[in-house]
Amino acid sequence: MLPQEIIRAKRDGELLSADSISAFIAGLTNGSVGEGQAAAFAMAVLLRGMDADERAALTRAMADSGTILRWDGLDGPVVDKHSTGGVGDKVSLMLAPIVAACGAYVPMISGRGLGHTGGTLDKLDSIPGYRTGPDLTAFERVVREVGCAIIGQTDDLAPADRRLYAIRDVTATVESPALITASILSKKLAAGLRGLVMDVKCGTGAFMDDLSKARELADALAETARRAGLPTVALITDMNQVLGRTAGNALEVADAIAFLTGAARESRTLEVTLALAGEMVALGGLAADAEAGRAAAERALEDGRAAEVFARMVSALGGPADLLERPDAHLDRAPVTVPVHSETVGHVTSIDARRIGVAVIELGGGRRLASDKIDHRVGLAEIAGLGDAVGPDRPLAMVHAADSDTAAAVADSVRAAYRVGDGPGAPGPVVIERRTGER
Repeated sequence: MLPQEIIRAKRDGELLSADSISAFIAGLTNGSVGEGQAAAFAMAVLLRGMDADERAALTRAMADSGTILRWDGLDGPVVDKHSTGGVGDKVSLMLAPIVAACGAYVPMISGRGLGHTGGTLDKLDSIPGYRTGPDLTAFERVVREVGCAIIGQTDDLAPADRRLYAIRDVTATVESPALITASILSKKLAAGLRGLVMDVKCGTGAFMDDLSKARELADALAETARRAGLPTVALITDMNQVLGRTAGNALEVADAIAFLTGAARESRTLEVTLALAGEMVALGGLAADAEAGRAAAERALEDGRAAEVFARMVSALGGPADLLERPDAHLDRAPVTVPVHSETVGHVTSIDARRIGVAVIELGGGRRLASDKIDHRVGLAEIAGLGDAVGPDRPLAMVHAADSDTAAAVADSVRAAYRVGDGPGAPGPVVIERRTGER
């Protein structure tokens, strides 16, 4: 079937057969489908949607476009987590070693930034020497020896998704629940998982900006994964403010190191991390339930085992062996640091977290085009959260920039993202709902 006929059918709201979807994905993989056709297909899916059968067929086709990993001989379960993307979300950096320290194996295939959200791989690229793109042999070795490895897609794993992922980022088609579902789950199925926990972000800094959309995506992910034989739990978590106090690649890595070593742990980040860890440990059969899994994760964090696993992972993938002991010696810092003060004194009543993510891109910490080079030094630190008092002694954030002109321009963008009022207000719960996709 011609690619344009498949695009036309979806454009007109028709249901696509599994054979049509497989043919299109095969063309995407071998190059016979052009970038324009891939972009048109993505837009048609965004506008017309896909039903459960179509989502499952798209997910399977993308997973089968490359190698499927096998994990024979391990003495623990193979589990993973994925986030739908937020601002300041560095949870994967802490979560993988925490769960590995509990006895699981975590082969985490992560992505780069999409739209206004930061990417785990972009954060890891700020660590000198760290290889986010090792071959599969090295990836498997590190997972088996250390317990976890966080890398990007290799050419062998779900190559169709690799190509479509980059196109979605620059064609305003990121938000499609069907494409998000297939992209995430195809990589996870290719990684050979036995359990998956999803962190579905909801709020101004998420692709799903209201709860109904987040529920739709969480249920689609869990239901599609179950159809593919992958047990999955989804947590809907709040993204109406930045997660933690930093946004920007090297700044977030430094924040993750402080979290693992116990130097500093922001409360909302801690809650999300432990909630996800508890679900992963329980899903892997290492605890009776999520509550017991959370307790095991807390012990692994507090006694230093998680930090040790992180250090071993970084070293095994080419990074510095003393990163935890000397992060300032290895993580570059931007030359210009500027405070952003509110024009009024009061408490933060609302935050457009998406604008904060866009501000990081304006600094050079994200991509406008797929080919853009990222400045890993730049970003925002000491970011004020909902309910925080701000004024002359407490800025909204500290801008870390490459030059003064950019810092000044971004300061205006950050200021515009905040609303400050008289009442202190209070943020809602960080973990909103648990979904399994069962009807």
